[in-house]
Amino acid sequence: MDIVSLLPSFGGFAATVIAFILALSIIVFVHEFGHYIVGRWCGIGAEVFSLGFGPVLWSRVDARGTRWQVAALPFGGYVKFLGDADAASGRDDAALEAARGSNIHGDTMHGAPLWARSATVAAGPVANFILSILVFAMVFIVGGLARDTPIVGALKPLPQDIPVELQPGDRILAVDGNEVPSFEAYFDYADSAAPAPSKSYLVERDSTRMTVEGPFPMPPLVSSVQPRSAAIAAGLEAGDMIRAVDGQPIASFNELKNAVTQSGTDPLRLTIWRSGQTLEIALLPKIVDLPADEGGWETRKLIGITGSTFFEPHTYTPGPLEALKLGSERTWGVITGSLSGLWHMVTGAISSCNLQGPIGIAEVSGAAASQGLESFIWFIAVLSTAVGMLNLFPIPVLDGGHLVFFGYEAVTGRPPSDRALQIMMTVGLTLILSLMVFGLTNDLFCP
Repeated sequence: MDIVSLLPSFGGFAATVIAFILALSIIVFVHEFGHYIVGRWCGIGAEVFSLGFGPVLWSRVDARGTRWQVAALPFGGYVKFLGDADAASGRDDAALEAARGSNIHGDTMHGAPLWARSATVAAGPVANFILSILVFAMVFIVGGLARDTPIVGALKPLPQDIPVELQPGDRILAVDGNEVPSFEAYFDYADSAAPAPSKSYLVERDSTRMTVEGPFPMPPLVSSVQPRSAAIAAGLEAGDMIRAVDGQPIASFNELKNAVTQSGTDPLRLTIWRSGQTLEIALLPKIVDLPADEGGWETRKLIGITGSTFFEPHTYTPGPLEALKLGSERTWGVITGSLSGLWHMVTGAISSCNLQGPIGIAEVSGAAASQGLESFIWFIAVLSTAVGMLNLFPIPVLDGGHLVFFGYEAVTGRPPSDRALQIMMTVGLTLILSLMVFGLTNDLFCP
């Protein structure tokens, strides 16, 4: 094997690493800046703001005496406030004494009022949630939202043998005589209709009603490919049209779903149309745990693609308030879905392989980046929510652990003893490292 043959794989690996580092750096910067700026507003001085750990690659000291730096290991970051012994905000009496004569403006973290310390610690996760809400809202504003009425936007490329007489701007009134006043009714019809290469559409075009021919409402057209799925490993791409499964022609996305559900231990052979070319792809569906519509989780066979209509829906641009509302709902959905998944893993209801480690997250970031800027930005919002949520867990070392300590201080009137803090910090660090090792093991050995 020569080095030239390795270049495509190396390029994919390099792109994955770069995407992961970029996504993580943005999220960590926002998280730590939340700590820093709220601490500054509360009168707490900061000695160091570091993006990354280890040897310092670049640094500068600002007018307030804070050193801003970029370190060599881009897998986290920290703000070292006045009086902190380390990046975990441990108390250092010698540093507290030295800080009193420091030229850095502000009070020490440990000498600040309880409310100021609590606000500063909570600000990191809150900043992550704010980032997620704003990013989701921006995606909704830039990409637009589909109207409830089925109006044709841009038509998607399809094989030439599939009739498409619809045009952008057509309002779909009925399919094969079945009224579809909304997209919900449109999708309900697609779920129940008999598969066929073409259907009759009653449309309104320029205030005139006419009947035209078009594809099945939900053809086996790939809208997106999920990271770490059988589909992405086999090379399926958004825009691919699946014409046959194991040599049997299909015309609807439901036929594809049924073929996947009923598949055995042998790989499925898919005949793909892609930009005028016909390809043959083999893949083996994966067993995946998914949230069920009625609550809880269900286990299904999936290849990892989402379907779509044969056209882009006509969209509108939501206002800022609507976009922020939808962004908040999506952020809350990620939080509740993640907590539900963790609980079901702990109780054994779903496989613990659903917990990903750094390699799995890196693969997802690379796959998201490969599918376009919007997909990568969406991934950053989801990961930012997850980071904010995990940091609120009541585990010493994490922000949530510090907030528990502050809660104890608020109730008892005194902080935990230094000995107790040291023990709890050690336990917390052990838990975090164990979780990381467990996730890494899943990345390496789970199917």
